[in-house]
Amino acid sequence: MFINKIKPLSFTLSIFCLFGLSSCSTNKMIAKKVSNEFKNSSVIKQYQVGFALYNMDDKKMIFEKDGDKYFTPASNTKLYTFFASLKMLPEQMPALKYIERNDSLIFWGTGDPSFLQFAVKDKSAYNFLQASNKKLFFAPGRYSGTFFGDGWSWDDYDYYYQPEITEMPIMDNMVTSTYQSPNKINILPKVFSHCFEVDSSKTNGGFQVTRDFLTNHFRYPLVEVKPGYNQQNPYKTSIRTTVEVLSDTLHKSVGVIKMKIPTDAKTLPGAKRDSVLKHMMLPSDNFIAEHLLLVCSNQISDTLSTTKAIQHITKNYLSFLPDKVKWADGSGLSRQNLFTPRDNIYLLDSIYHLVNNREKLFDMLPAGGKSGTLRNAYPKTDQPFVYGKTGSLGGVHNQSGYVLTKKGKTYIYSFMNNNFVKPTAEVRAEMVRIMTYIHENF
Repeated sequence: MFINKIKPLSFTLSIFCLFGLSSCSTNKMIAKKVSNEFKNSSVIKQYQVGFALYNMDDKKMIFEKDGDKYFTPASNTKLYTFFASLKMLPEQMPALKYIERNDSLIFWGTGDPSFLQFAVKDKSAYNFLQASNKKLFFAPGRYSGTFFGDGWSWDDYDYYYQPEITEMPIMDNMVTSTYQSPNKINILPKVFSHCFEVDSSKTNGGFQVTRDFLTNHFRYPLVEVKPGYNQQNPYKTSIRTTVEVLSDTLHKSVGVIKMKIPTDAKTLPGAKRDSVLKHMMLPSDNFIAEHLLLVCSNQISDTLSTTKAIQHITKNYLSFLPDKVKWADGSGLSRQNLFTPRDNIYLLDSIYHLVNNREKLFDMLPAGGKSGTLRNAYPKTDQPFVYGKTGSLGGVHNQSGYVLTKKGKTYIYSFMNNNFVKPTAEVRAEMVRIMTYIHENF
């Protein structure tokens, strides 16, 4: 009797060991083949490359190439902002903090980027302030940083991807100009209309608006505007500008008051967090990313500080990472950011389980050949096999995310390319080639 009872247990253990050995053997086989792809690549040998591939089922790293080395992440940084937002922000974003005193409504910014943001289109704060029959007063002073993040390139000030950081962002902190007629453009917010002038010295080339570095003085050439023209320029922010834009947008007067947030201040709920996160991830929106860290800071302090938010997140939520992060901003515009490929792997694994809904998570990420910044990287398809985040700066092009294979496996990968002088398209093509090889063979 005793012997008969033991045999099934031994059989079970044997099967378990066989499966374990099979899995181990498969991982080694994959590692060898992927390693050969890297060794045989004449393109990859020309610059610094870090790569890591992780088996989610076995919870084991399959292959690494300098996976513990630090690389400039560029917009892979947004994965960390995404993770922080999932950890710290409620399902509805805090749009404003406010109090009502007698005939006045006094409000403070929370850093919420969704106020009339062109993609999110949330009007929670707008409708609340516009509907109030009280006198409106904006109380500034919560944001403790500068208008640019640490390590940003100052000469990118006039490009759409680098709007300034403020505690009360409005309309992406940008001026949008669009075609109205061959000789006229529409300008939003309208309060900036008087800041535009024709540069009569420029009579050739395309129509392009430019802004002075330190002022809201916009110029455009004396050439015809073409139908379909649409351009965004960051405006120079200040407390005065914020109030002017608010007053113009709300069609009512907004005053300024110096006042700290009292303990009885209420929070106005705004846009849905996950909608904002999706609008950050798909087009890689730097404006949203930077301000999400301020909203995280709003959850722990009366001060809106990127630095404090990062310190809090790193200390309280990122202790599971194998390497210490060097994290400077929310978007990845800063070259002071330094992460390792294997850190990205473990972060993505944590995100996967934190969302706990594969379909929902993949819908929030760019999909190879289908959506976001990966739409044109892979062949167009209705069934993508890569979901992840890109990251690009001069000499930097990365991808980190999830790769689905033809054999039904889902692996996590981080592919980081730094310090190349080749065209980015060539680096991207080699990265796509290797990720496609993994998809088709494993």
